[in-house]
Amino acid sequence: MSEKVVILGGGPGGYESALVAAQLGAEVTVVDSDGLGGSAVLTDCVPSKTLIATAELMTEVAGAAELGLNFSDHQGDPARHLSVDLARVNERVKRLAADQSDDIARRLDREGVTVVTGRGRLDGPSRVVVGEQTLEADAILVATGAAPRTLPTAQPDGERILTWEQVYDLTEVPTELVVVGSGVTGAEFASAYLALGIPVTLVSSRDRVLPGEDADASAVLEEVSKRRGMTVLSQSRMQSVTREGDVVTVALTDGRSVQASHCILALGSVPNTTDIGLEEAGVVLTEGGFVNVDRVSRTSARGVYAAGDCTGVLMLASVAAMQGRIAMWHFLGDAVKPLDKKLVSSNVFTAPEIATVGWSQQAVDSGEMQAEVVMLPLGGNPRAKMQGVRDGFVKLFCRPGTGIVVGGVVVGPRASELIHPVSIAVAESLTADQLAQAFTVYPSMSGSIAEAARRMHRVG
Repeated sequence: MSEKVVILGGGPGGYESALVAAQLGAEVTVVDSDGLGGSAVLTDCVPSKTLIATAELMTEVAGAAELGLNFSDHQGDPARHLSVDLARVNERVKRLAADQSDDIARRLDREGVTVVTGRGRLDGPSRVVVGEQTLEADAILVATGAAPRTLPTAQPDGERILTWEQVYDLTEVPTELVVVGSGVTGAEFASAYLALGIPVTLVSSRDRVLPGEDADASAVLEEVSKRRGMTVLSQSRMQSVTREGDVVTVALTDGRSVQASHCILALGSVPNTTDIGLEEAGVVLTEGGFVNVDRVSRTSARGVYAAGDCTGVLMLASVAAMQGRIAMWHFLGDAVKPLDKKLVSSNVFTAPEIATVGWSQQAVDSGEMQAEVVMLPLGGNPRAKMQGVRDGFVKLFCRPGTGIVVGGVVVGPRASELIHPVSIAVAESLTADQLAQAFTVYPSMSGSIAEAARRMHRVG
């Protein structure tokens, strides 16, 4: 008789775990209330990166003159202004998100996964209630995600004070935009809207943008952003956000204020774990409401697993999907490797992009990891010169003596793609010499990764 698996949530943690469980012969039911794909597909990753794709093109066009390109109107006069049709951009964003959600629905249907629409609640560790329907389960996976954090003094209205889930309903281009919060989400939206030609002020409570990322990388991003016209208010804490007519005012705790037509709140996330029966079922939550899990996604309740943003482990769609797969491999007795956060590669989709994997500069500086560091600016790369790229670098961390690659940072265009060879090196414990000796195309940006690895070589 097949094992019964019930999954709460249809995001990456939910639908990827459903596919694995179905592949391994389980009877799988996904309970979903917000649309398959979850926030990652419908309101977060897919929409934001689609918006950013437009912004990237605007950035490239802005530098076209350096590469010898001129723009003119139909009469041959120089075209002096490039503008964005935000209504069309957002229409495309939402269409692609909906299409991706439909693709996931079709895939689950092909694999025999049952989808129940509604909000599920645990009734003990082996039963889920959805409305008047009760689903018995041998295992339950909680993948309910997280929602944008708001404050009593900064409440979104969906029109001019917005969370990152609400920006795609904009049809008119903001005349001025304030982004509150300089973490990954805030930095990405500030960078994207700046590229779309909108004056942007970024309010950061910390001393630098992207305080959780590599300091050298955040310094490059901040310098480039300011050069392109962004106003960055460092060590500036938001006190309140209010609206009067068409004007939004962001008041700071030091008495200053910033006014704009629109404001995006990027204040972090809160887990969707309240009132779904978790604690009553024996699932331990952290003080912040996240689900406590081990490295194979088990909670404190036998037979109950959790994956994704509701666990607070790493708020990445790739991690959510892996946590979900690991949970099902573990429960259904397949070969499984526990989650290793040091193998996770991540990317900040700003301009330039910032990609990281493995151990960090901060860990090296603090003595937590002994490693040699080499940093190679992209400005000397021949392909970068051809493309007019001056900003960015490749950084590698290698163990002294063995030369094993334990981490890396890439800052530049398409860093999300360039980090992959470094990610493979970290995952497979390759040495810098092995990374250097693999062929790269000439000329290519990836040549800088091989060159950085060659600089790690020690004779003898």
